[in-house]
Amino acid sequence: MIQLDIFSDPICPWCFIGKTLLDRALGEAGEHPFTIEYHPFQLNPDMPKGGMDRRAYLEGKFGGKKQAAEVYGRIAEAAEEAGLMLNFAAIERTPNTLDAHRLIHWAGLEQRQIPVVSMLFDAYFMQGRDIEDHEVLADIADSAGCDAAVIQRLLSGDADADNIRARDAHARERGITGVPTHIIANQHVVPGCQPPDLWLKLIDEINSQIGRPQ
Repeated sequence: MIQLDIFSDPICPWCFIGKTLLDRALGEAGEHPFTIEYHPFQLNPDMPKGGMDRRAYLEGKFGGKKQAAEVYGRIAEAAEEAGLMLNFAAIERTPNTLDAHRLIHWAGLEQRQIPVVSMLFDAYFMQGRDIEDHEVLADIADSAGCDAAVIQRLLSGDADADNIRARDAHARERGITGVPTHIIANQHVVPGCQPPDLWLKLIDEINSQIGRPQ
């Protein structure tokens, strides 16, 4: 199997779109060579606990209401092309995602990382849920087959918080400045959202190199 490392943030719309396109390619490919692991990258590492009002955040980030609307108009179009109807109107706050990344890390230890990542995207972008809230995170963990009580207990303390911060910092030291970023076999970088056709071509090339039937 070939390692596919994905650097992502569960409040990044491009990460959700990119995962949707990748998942579509993996489904079409049938057998694929990847072992997939998600890694932390916070779009807003300095976001205060409790997050901030989403409208204020977007207008501050993009330089005003008009600019934010233009940027998110393009995102909505790209999402619709990928088959996603993102419910931006339901999102009231932009959260700090440190605890969401902790959950993703713990889910990975139980081989449940991919469903947890999917549920975090769905909770935030489709349902407008606060994915910084520990009850929401525990509910997602429970739905993915993790022990919600254990997750609640871990979230109540600082377990692995420094680990997540260090891995985020290491990603930036490696030159990752935006997400999603995909790294194949620790060698080849595939940045941003990529169409299924590109992933299918890569899968065919890798399968041929390792002698897997196509």
